Amino acid sequence: MAQSINWFPGHMRKALRETEENLKLVDIVYETCDARIPFSSRNPELNRILGNKPRIIILNKADLADPAKTAKWVDCFKSSGITAVPMEANRKKGIDKLIKATEELCSDIIERAKAKGREGRTIKVMVVGVPNTGKSTLINALSGKKAAVTGDKPGVTRAPKWIRTESKLDLMDMPGVLWPRLGSRRSQLVLTATGAVKAEVTDSVEVAYETVNLLCGLYPDLIEARYRIEIFEGQDEYDRFLEMGKKMGCLMSGGRIDEERFSRLMLDDLRSGRIGRITLEDPDKPVKE
Repeated sequence: MAQSINWFPGHMRKALRETEENLKLVDIVYETCDARIPFSSRNPELNRILGNKPRIIILNKADLADPAKTAKWVDCFKSSGITAVPMEANRKKGIDKLIKATEELCSDIIERAKAKGREGRTIKVMVVGVPNTGKSTLINALSGKKAAVTGDKPGVTRAPKWIRTESKLDLMDMPGVLWPRLGSRRSQLVLTATGAVKAEVTDSVEVAYETVNLLCGLYPDLIEARYRIEIFEGQDEYDRFLEMGKKMGCLMSGGRIDEERFSRLMLDDLRSGRIGRITLEDPDKPVKE
């Protein structure tokens, strides 16, 4: 990309501070990330703040991700001593595994409460993550009601809020937070392509063009099937991009390709899963900071 993409409005700085201040009030942390980008969708600032507090990494939107790569990421986190649970919060899939893992990690807290006669002691959970990783959708799935406002745009949750569930969990919903410098160019790209960065601060054509080139390398068969094109060695990448727009009917007067329209369509295809189940990061190929 010609320019770095960074989006760190004031409320995110405030949210990081509030996360650190409220950490002492909870027993465990749920850290949501996008299963398609498990590296880039984890905020390194949260790692510093959370320290040794028990946590579970929630690989959310697992229904949009490559299942074989999701399994590899679960094993990768396990080898680092971290519990990771794939979730489809929008379909309430994975909740039983999440609650079981939570009870196992908080077993000492539960047993101490029982010893003091507090049989119904709830587990207090802080829910954190970068924007648009399904944090609020997860909370609504756990609570069984629309307790948190959801949306397909980043930055919906703006202030911490306690929510009680039917699963003996008290959830503290924290605002989604990015960090001041979004790592490598590749991390910036995949965060933007999957919707974690506000669309208004990016060039959609540039993002779509680079994302197409990335996907043609990772999942050529899916791209060929969706956009009815052929990918071959030595192909001009810009000509291929224009051909995809033409095949999708994104035309202006005179037969010119409407690049802006196709870019929005293509990014929406990626975010909604219409291209197929795609994971943009592999634990065997670490992303450089």
